[in-house]
Amino acid sequence: MLTREENDLLVRVEGDAPMGAIMRRHWLPICLSEEVAAVDGDPVRQRLLGENLVVFRDSDGRVGVLDEMCPHRKASLAFGRNEECGLRCLYHGWKFDVDGHCVDMSSEPTGSTLREKVRQKSYPAHEAAGFVWVWMGPAEEKPAFDPPVFQPTPETRVSIARMIVDCNYAQILEGAIDSAHSSSLHSSDMRPARVDGAQANNEYWQRPSTDKAPRLFVERTSFGFRYSAVRRPIKDAATMDYVRTTIFIAPYTVQIPSNNLYNIAILHIPVDDARTAFHFIAWGGDTTPDVEAWRKFLAMQVGVDVDKRFIKTRARANNYLQDRQAMKLGDWTGVPGIPNQDVVMWETIGAIADRSDELLGASDLAIVEYRRQMVEAARVFAAGGPAIGARQPRIPHGKLHSFEGIVPKGSDWRTLGASPEELAFRAAGDASGQAAE
Repeated sequence: MLTREENDLLVRVEGDAPMGAIMRRHWLPICLSEEVAAVDGDPVRQRLLGENLVVFRDSDGRVGVLDEMCPHRKASLAFGRNEECGLRCLYHGWKFDVDGHCVDMSSEPTGSTLREKVRQKSYPAHEAAGFVWVWMGPAEEKPAFDPPVFQPTPETRVSIARMIVDCNYAQILEGAIDSAHSSSLHSSDMRPARVDGAQANNEYWQRPSTDKAPRLFVERTSFGFRYSAVRRPIKDAATMDYVRTTIFIAPYTVQIPSNNLYNIAILHIPVDDARTAFHFIAWGGDTTPDVEAWRKFLAMQVGVDVDKRFIKTRARANNYLQDRQAMKLGDWTGVPGIPNQDVVMWETIGAIADRSDELLGASDLAIVEYRRQMVEAARVFAAGGPAIGARQPRIPHGKLHSFEGIVPKGSDWRTLGASPEELAFRAAGDASGQAAE
């Protein structure tokens, strides 16, 4: 349980909230590259950490991220003309380039110097791994872009599903690190089977365990934490364990265990205090599904399950289109798609969860650690300390790996799946010397 003050430290991201300031010390994905694919194409409105922004690709292919409101009379630039290397406000023709410079002011008389004095708020942008990323922190603290965990090499195949969820980012992230809920909520899509490890097909995932009450273990690290859910396997339960290791990469990324076809990462990006841009990502090699196949599997297809702005069709107002007849015929939730099943739980908790009167159990160990670590991180930052996960040196995220598999009892779960680079980093003092950052 958290006090109201602790809960606010965890969830609030707008204005000068410490957690929002921590988010600003990391590159944040603001939109998909596909949303601004066309040169001189349609500008895209986005809201991030409570700020209203506009993203556009100029005539030279550069991507700009500007404050949405024109500094002149505060009309929206999202409706402006994107042409000749700038975004022009429809109201009086003021035009801004990707860096926020006012390059034309047609409403002012010839010889006016006002244009040289005007600068629209802009943020540095970078494209990688299917996203447009933005740096919203202090310019002097901007680091070089570090490829995310789901793009360890430039050749990595990445498929992204996106939707806007009507609740705070923290309760969504807590779902990603809650290994126990999958055996109930997702039981129609994550099925026990006599297989050697997690397997996937076009309809569902399989796991080699019927155990619904995993034993959990947590290890704090400099990047966040690594935790393990240990279950009884269907075969050889007397001598073997089925281990699933998840990593939390502060402040917003979770890499859950892979299957035989692809790896999985989840990004939880705060739109504001009460909404989140949720991304479910498959990545890997040739067996990674393409974007449309991935979105279809998750029931997150554009034009079907979400609109072109990734607003979902299933909502509390229409009971998430839950199919009670399908439930009578054996489907556990009556809601298609793993993320959509989660959304019902996340949103019905409320826009911002009240964590003061919950009844937590042993299966909530990772959630307890997440809350403890991030509330502590907010306090450290508010007191003048570094942002969690931003201190240098740090292990490149592309060297971090989750794990799943059947292993002999007594195996050290902390090393399972860990790359040689991560193990060497730990040996140099990662967990002991920097874990409290």
